[in-house]
Amino acid sequence: MLVMSSPSGAGKTTLSRRLLALDPQIELSVSVTTRAKRAGEVDGRDYSFISREKFAAMRDGGALLEWAEVFGNYYGTPAQPVETALAEGRDVLFDIDWQGTQQLAEKMADDLVRIFILPPSADELAARLKRRAQDPAEVIAERMAQAAAEISHWPEYDYVLVNRDIEACEKEIVAILRAERLRRSRRKGLGSFVRDLQAEL
Repeated sequence: MLVMSSPSGAGKTTLSRRLLALDPQIELSVSVTTRAKRAGEVDGRDYSFISREKFAAMRDGGALLEWAEVFGNYYGTPAQPVETALAEGRDVLFDIDWQGTQQLAEKMADDLVRIFILPPSADELAARLKRRAQDPAEVIAERMAQAAAEISHWPEYDYVLVNRDIEACEKEIVAILRAERLRRSRRKGLGSFVRDLQAEL
C-alpha cells in the first residue's frame, strides 16, 4: 500500500494520476466521500460520491479501512477492494490525508509505504490553489490556514518530497516504489528460490 499525502494544492493528485498512467502494476484506491462532485470529476474514478447516511452506515459497519472529516465533508477507504487487490498481488495507491494514514498504519503497518509531498513555498501553494479555480476564495483561505497543521505531520511519513518540479518529483516516487518492491520481505518465493539455489551448490 503506497500512501501519498500533502496539503491541498501541493500536487499529490496530479502525481497520483501520473504514477497510475506509468505503472500498470498499481491501482488507485477510490475513496468514498460526502462532498459534492467537482467539474471534470467522474463518479467511481475520482471518488465514489455518496450520501452522509450511506457513509455513516459504512463507517459504523466496519466497511472502511480509514475515514476522516475534512472541511466539513467525510472521506473514507472501502476495505473490500483494497483487500482483494493486495490478495491478488497488486499494489494499491492511496491519495489520503494524515488522519487516514495514521488509521492505515494502526491496521496494516507491515505493508504500508508513506510519502508526504511538500510545496516549495507558501506563495507557490497559494498560487496553485488559485490556478485550480475549483474553490471560492474563502475555501482557498481555509485550505491555506489548514496547510500548516497538515504539514506538521511530515515526520510520520517514510519519505518526504518537495514538489518543485512535477517531472522530478514523479521520478523520485517511481524510484521509491521500485526500491520498496525489492525489499526482501515483499519478494514472494524468494526464500524457496534461495533454498533451491543452495541445494544446487
